[in-house]
Amino acid sequence: MTYDLPRRLAAECLGTAFLVGAVIGSGIMAERLTDDVALALLGNTLPTGAILVVLITIFGPISGAHFNPAVTFAFLLRGEHKAREVLPYIVAQIAGGLVGMMAAHAMFDLSLIQFSQTQRTGAGQWFAEIIATFGLVTTIFAGVRFQASAVPWLVGLYITSAYWFTASTSFANPAVAIARAFTDTFSGINPLDMPWFIVAQLAGAALAVLLAGWLFSASEQTERAKA
Repeated sequence: MTYDLPRRLAAECLGTAFLVGAVIGSGIMAERLTDDVALALLGNTLPTGAILVVLITIFGPISGAHFNPAVTFAFLLRGEHKAREVLPYIVAQIAGGLVGMMAAHAMFDLSLIQFSQTQRTGAGQWFAEIIATFGLVTTIFAGVRFQASAVPWLVGLYITSAYWFTASTSFANPAVAIARAFTDTFSGINPLDMPWFIVAQLAGAALAVLLAGWLFSASEQTERAKA
């Protein structure tokens, strides 16, 4: 079944809102429940990975469940997303992220708009975001290529893991980075640091497109030869 653009944009907006709401809301809850930073990070990680499985499963058939401008950008580079729909998708994702951020604040009786004081900067952090986004986009492409039904679980498990093996805790999503710049809570990022995260994320996505174009093409050529 093919869905029209308004429905796809609604799915992208709603999905990104729930994703960011889970990221920020679980961070607030974790911070209130424990002073142990490692335990708080775990409390932030598990809901994020879990909600991704749910959201990709329910919205994937409608919009493709990007919820991430870097993913939309990657599909554009691969020629698998219409250029005229890229900007609407990204606007919907960013808008959804901001709505999710404000919803999380409202649930915990916080000011709807804040400016994060948490500094996340430096070469290590930026490189971590390149790695995080590269791995995420490669996971998506490989999943779509070899086991499409497993993509929700692959993405959820990848992000759960990347929270812990990357120095940046794996934002890997410009819409999420923008929303997190407006929350002065556990999940926040200083607005001045946020643009460099986005640059790193787009670079990671582009590198993943290059790898996927090479890595998976040999298999496709072999299949054509056998046919």
